[in-house]
Amino acid sequence: MAAPRVPRIVIENCAVATVDAHDTEYASGHVVIAGHLIESVGAGPAPAGLEDVVRRVDGTGHLLTPGLVNTHHHFYQWITRGLATDHNLFDWLVALYPVWARIDEPMLRAAAGGSLAMMARGGVTTAMDHHYVYPRGAGDLTGAIMESAAETGVRFTLARGSMDRGTSDGGLPPDFAVETLDGALAATEEAVDRYHDTSFDAMAQIAVAPCSPFSVSTELLKQGAELARRKGVRLHTHGSETVEEEQFCKERFGMGPTDYFESTGWLGDDVWMAHCVHMNDADLAAFGRTGTGVAHCPSSNARLAAGIARVPDMLAAGIPVGLGVDGTASNESGELHTELRNALLINRLGAHREAALTARQALRLGTYGGARVLGRADQIGSIEAGKLADLVLWKMDTLAHSSIADPVTALILGAAAPVTLSLVNGRTVVEDNHLTTVDEDAVARSARSEARRLARIAGQD
Repeated sequence: MAAPRVPRIVIENCAVATVDAHDTEYASGHVVIAGHLIESVGAGPAPAGLEDVVRRVDGTGHLLTPGLVNTHHHFYQWITRGLATDHNLFDWLVALYPVWARIDEPMLRAAAGGSLAMMARGGVTTAMDHHYVYPRGAGDLTGAIMESAAETGVRFTLARGSMDRGTSDGGLPPDFAVETLDGALAATEEAVDRYHDTSFDAMAQIAVAPCSPFSVSTELLKQGAELARRKGVRLHTHGSETVEEEQFCKERFGMGPTDYFESTGWLGDDVWMAHCVHMNDADLAAFGRTGTGVAHCPSSNARLAAGIARVPDMLAAGIPVGLGVDGTASNESGELHTELRNALLINRLGAHREAALTARQALRLGTYGGARVLGRADQIGSIEAGKLADLVLWKMDTLAHSSIADPVTALILGAAAPVTLSLVNGRTVVEDNHLTTVDEDAVARSARSEARRLARIAGQD
C-alpha cells in the first residue's frame, strides 16, 4: 500500500534564524513543512520538484523564527489591568486579591480569551497559564481556560495552581478564595487526568502549581510535588520574587526561599519557577545543580519594583531560562515580544552592563529557552527537521525596521514587528497580523463587559 500523501507548505526567500544548537542563520533561506512537522530548512530557495505543495509563501523582507514560548502568565488578570499601578508586590496583592476572589467562569473565559489572543497575535505559539484563584461556587474555571486555549489554537500548558493559606492563617488571599489541602490536591489530580496529553505533538499539558510560599502550606508544597512526580508532570510556582518574600520565608521557616523549596522537594529538572529575582550565588548553584528552570518576567519585575534578576549568571550556571509575560495586571501589554526587548535592556542595567545579553540570546530565551523550561525542547523552540511546525514569519521591511540591516537585531531592539504568518502544528493561527481562529473584536467586547461586571461586584466601579 502506498504511503499517504502529506500536504506541504513552503516558506522561502526570507531570513531564517533557526535557534538551533549552533545558532544557524540564513540571510535568505527556506523551510518546508510536511503536515505538522518541519521537513527541511536550509539556504536559498526550497528544493525543486516537491510534491503535494498546498501553499507557497514568498518571505521576501521577512524573518522566520521559531514561535515564541511563554513560560509564565495569569490569564484572569486581563480583566483587572491598570489597577494598583504604584504598588510593590505585597501591597499590590493585598489590593487586588479581594477583586480576583470574585471571578467566575464567564469572567475567566473572557479574560483567557483576551490574554491568549494578544499573545498569539504577537507571535506566541506556545502559551502557559498559572491559575490559582478558585473561589467557591465560581464554576468550571479549569475547563474555561482549556477551552479558550483550544479555540485560539495555540499549544498550551496549564499550571493548575492552588492556595490553601488564607488571611486567617497568615496568608494574603481572602479565606473564601482558597481551597482546602485535600480539595486542591484532588482538583489538581483531576485536571491532570482530564487534560494532560503525553503525545509528541500534544496541544494541552498540565503542571502542578501551588501558588507561592506565602499563600500555600508546607504540606501542599510537599504533597503537590509527590503528586506531580507520581503523575509524571512538571511543577511550577513563584520563587524569590521580592525581598519581602525572602523575609517572610526566613521569619516563618527559618531559611531563605531556595532552601525552603529544596526542603519540600521543589528543586529538580522537572521544576520551573517564576521571577527568581533575589537569588544569591548559593541559590544559583542549587538551581544549576538540579536543573531547576526559571521564567524570567522583566516587565512585571519592573512594574512591581521587584528588582533585576541575574539572568546572565543563571545562564552561566547552566540554568534553563525562558521568558514570561506574567499576569496583565502587572504587565498591561500582554505581549511576549516586549519581554524579548526588556530582557536585554533591563539586564544591561545590572552588573554585567553591555555584556549582559545579546539580541540572539534574547531570542533564544523567548524560543528554545522557553521550550526547555516547559520540558518540550525536543519538540519545539528551534527550526530543525523533525520538530513541530510552530513558526512565525515577521515582516521586517516596513518603516519601523527599514534602516536596521540585521533582522534579529531589528526584531529584538526595534518596534514590535507585524506577524505576517504564524503556524502552530502547521496550522495557520495568524495571517497578515490578524488572528484566523477567533474574532478579535468579539474577544475584546467580551473582556470589556466582564471587566465591568467584575468591577461592579467587587465595588471597584
